[in-house]
Amino acid sequence: MGAFLFGFLVLRTLLIAQGAQEQRSLTPLHYFVGEWVGTGDGEPGVSTVSRTYRFVLDERFLQVENTSAYAPQEINKKGEVHSDIGFFSFDKSRKRIAFRQFHSEGFVNQYSMDSLSADGKTFTLLTESIENIPAGWRAKEVYRILNENEFEEVFSLAPPGKYFEVYSTTRLKRNQPGEH
Repeated sequence: MGAFLFGFLVLRTLLIAQGAQEQRSLTPLHYFVGEWVGTGDGEPGVSTVSRTYRFVLDERFLQVENTSAYAPQEINKKGEVHSDIGFFSFDKSRKRIAFRQFHSEGFVNQYSMDSLSADGKTFTLLTESIENIPAGWRAKEVYRILNENEFEEVFSLAPPGKYFEVYSTTRLKRNQPGEH
């Protein structure tokens, strides 16, 4: 019984250390933890955006919940609400950050971090696969930290065999306690 308990404690300690290592591997993303509000503009129109980033599952994953409400416009008189949920993780075998994003429209994007600026304030994610869209499409997300409480996200799409074109730009501010 003593050997079993010792083995269990050693295994538990190793798993906790592994979780801490994975969280450190997500260090470039710690800035985003919290609640954010802002606006978006682009091909789907003008939107108001709310987003939350939080660590989940023993802090091994950074979860993102996003809602963008698009105002009515000429081509979409009722407007629309887009929601997505995503999870950042650290892929130990490739030594890079991965991001899986699930959209209310049924798309599932799997990204890999392509680059991180030397100052850690700009990073680029490129899709490795997109589910439920014709083959060959690609997506790119570029995050730029503007200051302590504000960042910009540029989402671009590329049809098969074509270059990326900006689809939307979103600017978010950290929601301070007491603000709505």
